[in-house]
Amino acid sequence: MNRRKGYVSLSLAVRVGLAVIALWCLTMTSVFAEEAAAPVVDTGDSAWMLISSAIVMFMFVPGLALFYGGMVSSRNVLSTMMYSLSSMLVVSIVWVLCAYTLAFGPDVGGLIGKLDFAMFSGVSGDPAGAMTIPHFIFAIFQCLFAAITVALISGAAAERIRLSAWVIFSVLWVTFVYAPMAHWTWGGGWLMKLGGLDFAGGTVVHILSGVSALVVALMIGPREGFPHQKESMHNVILFFIGGMSLWFGWMGFNGGSALASGSLATLAYATTHMAAAAGGIAWMAIEWYRRGKPTLVGTVTGVIAGLIAITPAAGFVSVASSLPIGATASIVCYFGVHFLKSRFNYDDTLDVFGLHGLGGIWGALATGIFASKSVNPAGNDGLLFGNPKQVLIQLLDVGVAIVLAAAGTYVLLKVISLFVPLRVAKDQEEVGLDISLHGENAYKEPSPSPVVAVSNRQSSPALVGD
Repeated sequence: MNRRKGYVSLSLAVRVGLAVIALWCLTMTSVFAEEAAAPVVDTGDSAWMLISSAIVMFMFVPGLALFYGGMVSSRNVLSTMMYSLSSMLVVSIVWVLCAYTLAFGPDVGGLIGKLDFAMFSGVSGDPAGAMTIPHFIFAIFQCLFAAITVALISGAAAERIRLSAWVIFSVLWVTFVYAPMAHWTWGGGWLMKLGGLDFAGGTVVHILSGVSALVVALMIGPREGFPHQKESMHNVILFFIGGMSLWFGWMGFNGGSALASGSLATLAYATTHMAAAAGGIAWMAIEWYRRGKPTLVGTVTGVIAGLIAITPAAGFVSVASSLPIGATASIVCYFGVHFLKSRFNYDDTLDVFGLHGLGGIWGALATGIFASKSVNPAGNDGLLFGNPKQVLIQLLDVGVAIVLAAAGTYVLLKVISLFVPLRVAKDQEEVGLDISLHGENAYKEPSPSPVVAVSNRQSSPALVGD
């Protein structure tokens, strides 16, 4: 009897022990599963994002600087390039101070980010959120987006805006216009929650910069002699090199927006290239039909139009869909550059609104038409795939970007003009901003006659400096 009781006690102890072991195993399995699900830095993704960031920087300086510099007169090359360079410098500092956290900090009511990341506090080499790249890489990649968006605006006021006013504008605009829109669209804000699609900046980069550029051009006024004495671009070669550098850089701009090196990045890479090709061919065809001969300048412009339009759609549409998006962009932008501008007679020096504004609007709407979950399950279907609601959401995105850019830019310029003149003096504009603002020339000029040299020495000190 005692032996039987002993067997029962032993059996009970074994059962209890097995139950404890099973419970421990289940607990540890759950812990291990959570650890496995936690994001870790992927070296391949990190390498791709570092490369993409470097490519975008090359796209910006020297790409955009050469592209814009080739389109202005030889007297204003360096000043035009200086706008791009100064944007890179000041926006980078403001990004660290406050703009990054306003754009991508923890969400506050869908409107703005908290100040948790001010001065890059909390930004480290660890992954951010569910990403597999260091937080540092993401923050710097987005910094370059912000900087080039500001620089794009400068093309509308090239050859006449004062450098000091431009620097102040860059600081304020990236803080009060760009950062809120970036948060609404990418940082967990209200537009993102509504389901708006913007893969790499159709609204945040192109519509904001294009509409802001139009406001800048209207408020500063036309160049002296416009429209009767318009100067043609001084160097098509610089323009071409800059344009092709932009095409190269756009691959990192859109491909890097996948934030990883996988299939989504390759999709964005392919759609970006094909849209650019379709845009270039379409512009070439338009010129061939209307003028009897295609121009290099026009063809490069068509490439840029295609790149602009595919930016919001690059990771949401198929390669086949990228072709009509790019081709239609050239038609829309050609209309803006050659008809809309002359009809309303505004002096957008380098056609920032005609390209980025109109191209960005078309690209955002095209995303709502051609988007397909079959190519990116994280996105939404568009109109052609049974979801007409997406077009309405995209239309709302476009409207919000236009209103924010127009109102924000107008208010900022009004405030700046209370303290600093927006425009250079008439004599500075006549001499050229390279000499009057920077005291240097882009090209070596023939030695002047003694009389001219004396005259220049007497008059130039009043012109040099901002």
